[in-house]
Amino acid sequence: MTEQTGSQTSQPTTASDRVAEQRAQLRVRHAAALTALMDERADLKGVHALADHFDEAVRWSA
Repeated sequence: MTEQTGSQTSQPTTASDRVAEQRAQLRVRHAAALTALMDERADLKGVHALADHFDEAVRWSA
């Protein structure tokens, strides 16, 4: 794996590295989207226990 300095991240060199990086970026996007949705729609809190769990988990990890 090659590393770059500054604000850029290292570039994956193998297919499995690229897939792992894509999955990590997808997890971050989904967490951000869920947090934004729960912030915008307070009426959704308490509707789905799993969504509430992940919303709280994201907030505690920040």
